[in-house]
Amino acid sequence: MGGCFSVSLPCDQVVSQFSQLLCVRGSYIHNLSKNLASLQKAMRMLKARQYDVIRRLETEEFTGRQQRLSQVQVWLTSVLIIQNQFDDLLRSNEVELQRLCLCGFCSKDLKLSYRYGKRVIMMLKEVESLSSQGFFDVVSEATPFADVDEIPFQPTIVGQEIMLEKAWNRLMEDGSGILGLYGMGGVGKTTLLTKINNKFSKIDDRFDVVIWVVVSRSSTVRKIQRDIAEKVGLGGMEWSEKNDNQIAVDIHNVLRRRKFVLLLDDIWEKVNLKAVGVPYPSKDNGCKVAFTTRSRDVCGRMGVDDPMEVSCLQPEESWDLFQMKVGKNTLGSHPDIPGLARKVARKCRGLPLALNVIGEAMACKRTVHEWCHAIDVLTSSAIDFSGMEDEILHVLKYSYDNLNGELMKSCFLYCSLFPEDYLIDKEGLVDYWISEGFINEKEGRERNINQGYEIIGTLVRACLLLEEERNKSNVKMHDVVREMALWISSDLGKQKEKCIVRAGVGLREVPKVKDWNTVRKISLMNNEIEEIFDSHECAALTTLFLQKNDVVKISAEFFRCMPHLVVLDLSENQSLNELPEEISELASLRYFNLSYTCIHQLPVGLWTLKKLIHLNLEHMSSLGSILGISNLWNLRTLGLRDSRLLLDMSLVKELQLLEHLEVITLDISSSLVAEPLLCSQRLVECIKEVDFKYLKEESVRVLTLPTMGNLRKLGIKRCGMREIKIERTTSSSSRNKSPTTPCFSNLSRVFIAKCHGLKDLTWLLFAPNLTFLEVGFSKEVEDIISEEKAEEHSATIVPFRKLETLHLFELRGLKRIYAKALHFPCLKVIHVEKCEKLRKLPLDSKSGIAGEELVIYYGEREWIERVEWEDQATQLRFLPSSRWRWRET
Repeated sequence: MGGCFSVSLPCDQVVSQFSQLLCVRGSYIHNLSKNLASLQKAMRMLKARQYDVIRRLETEEFTGRQQRLSQVQVWLTSVLIIQNQFDDLLRSNEVELQRLCLCGFCSKDLKLSYRYGKRVIMMLKEVESLSSQGFFDVVSEATPFADVDEIPFQPTIVGQEIMLEKAWNRLMEDGSGILGLYGMGGVGKTTLLTKINNKFSKIDDRFDVVIWVVVSRSSTVRKIQRDIAEKVGLGGMEWSEKNDNQIAVDIHNVLRRRKFVLLLDDIWEKVNLKAVGVPYPSKDNGCKVAFTTRSRDVCGRMGVDDPMEVSCLQPEESWDLFQMKVGKNTLGSHPDIPGLARKVARKCRGLPLALNVIGEAMACKRTVHEWCHAIDVLTSSAIDFSGMEDEILHVLKYSYDNLNGELMKSCFLYCSLFPEDYLIDKEGLVDYWISEGFINEKEGRERNINQGYEIIGTLVRACLLLEEERNKSNVKMHDVVREMALWISSDLGKQKEKCIVRAGVGLREVPKVKDWNTVRKISLMNNEIEEIFDSHECAALTTLFLQKNDVVKISAEFFRCMPHLVVLDLSENQSLNELPEEISELASLRYFNLSYTCIHQLPVGLWTLKKLIHLNLEHMSSLGSILGISNLWNLRTLGLRDSRLLLDMSLVKELQLLEHLEVITLDISSSLVAEPLLCSQRLVECIKEVDFKYLKEESVRVLTLPTMGNLRKLGIKRCGMREIKIERTTSSSSRNKSPTTPCFSNLSRVFIAKCHGLKDLTWLLFAPNLTFLEVGFSKEVEDIISEEKAEEHSATIVPFRKLETLHLFELRGLKRIYAKALHFPCLKVIHVEKCEKLRKLPLDSKSGIAGEELVIYYGEREWIERVEWEDQATQLRFLPSSRWRWRET
């Protein structure tokens, strides 16, 4: 028989070990809040240590004689990795803490809470370990020689160091051959590329040669070839007798045998590598090309579809650079100066070029008066600040000079009429351009809008306009770029009164001007001007922005001497209740905006302005009538939405007489008007935004909507209809049109509120480009999309393919959004409140944007607990991103 043995342990020892195990695992849950706080504290210490190490490296590497130790680089890389993991972990901490119950000693989902708590503890240990490893006696060593010409550069700060690390890592990836760096002028692209160049000198035997070429706007293929040839040992007298193609062959024969890096600084158009003789970099040959440019379009033409943007510095990074330039002695010369210096630094908006120049100019200013004066000059007329014109504006002007054609340049300069940091609505901007004549309105509305958006896109890609990340419908100008545009508009400062822009500076009266006859454009928007009495000879004035003031009265004489005024914006002067009859003197007027004013009666003289093509009367709470508007026979855009104006049959008849009308926004609050208006095909085609209001059930039981191809925004509020249907008839020109063809191809936003007769909104199937849907306070709604009705219309239509935001509020009878799970490829937010019967969302584990969070906001915690998920994978996908939020009604 085989041998036997036994092991015996005391019973109390087993129980003790088992208890300790349970205690450790339980602490993951009941100590979660404490552990998270400890992790955050440890992370702050680690970041501080990282900052200290990077500052030491900057100091030692600045001479170019030292390179960082490998162990230091490994540590810095590990810190970056743990930072990303920490940020990811912290995103779900609120959800995890909310999941705890019984005063934190238990969880609604023990498995998930245990896993999360364990991750917190493991990461805390890793952070503490990394932090303890971050003490280095030595961080660098002597640099070995490499075939790289190091270029002197100005030391930068931590923000740029991190940007350098990202750019370096992307360039050095195995699959990366070309790196494109783009950004506005003066943002630090050349500095970044210089540091990349110098970093190659610290790499042993990785590359045979690193070639630096300054391209600039005036460069030719021959010039680029000559710079490359000098670096690789080509050239000589015989080269002057060769053409570009022969030289390209020589360069190619040399470079194809070597592992090279080519750095092209400041390119303004595509550099044809083949024409120059440079082998195209690939994973096989291991070569690299990096370039800087001010245009994202150039990146695309260079074959880089994911370029790296070099952005302006963050506020604290800007302040660090500004302090460095001003110097400690100046900043310490008076206790008030640091505070004033921060104001001056903020005027630079993070642009390194401006921070450098203005910081150097202020380095010897040691009195409070000098700093206050600097702030005044930078606020009122930055062009007059020392160094601004020669060292900043001239540099930025190259981007303007590179714009293609006078149209593009005029459109760019127009954006400087708005205040600093002002969010400019894209379509509103295009309307200004059309009225100014930059874009020909006779080409048709759709073509005009497309052309306008193309111009805006070009300016954004040229880094002359900034696009909002979250709201793509707006753009704005960087403050220093705006100063450059104003400088150009004033003929490079020679005619400062040619374009008077004092927007958003707190004016209480119209500024004094020496010669009004020279003034072309005036922007006094966003001020506190109350009365306008003066009359001036403004023979050349074409544009006048007075919106967002406190204007109460405008004198009759004011409009008499503006014969060439084209654009007049008086919107959002909410105390303005009348206009003088002399408005009729503005015979050249093409754009007139009176929205958000309290004018109760329009002057009769307004109807004599035959050139008017854009008239905005939206949100005029006192306006009684616009009878006579048919006299404006050239009108193309008319805004009437949310005004007190009653749309009756007489007005509908006048609107039908406007032969050139292309866009109209309006409210329909009468069933007597709704039917004939919706039967007018020409008016229906013009409707861009419409609100149906106060239509009672007895008058409109079924609302039948015709095809409205230009409709963008639709509201249905306080209406009693029982159903909304789509008109099934088609015109003779579209006889073969499929019944499933979208009826609302441009409809993007829908608001429905207090429509208590509606059961469903199945008609939304025919709005394929819907991005925003809000339905609220409609107690009878049971389905957003009825499965039965959807099958009647078409079984092939998939709803909500473009939907980004869905709000559902106080729909007591709502049971379903849709019967099946939907892909929702664009959905970012669902917000549900007081929808007790809604048990299931049309989601599965594949719904939403791949790799992005779909946030589900809910108003009642009980509701999220009762949600029936498609399966466990769906629950794991969306429950962690569900958040409580109460919406005030």
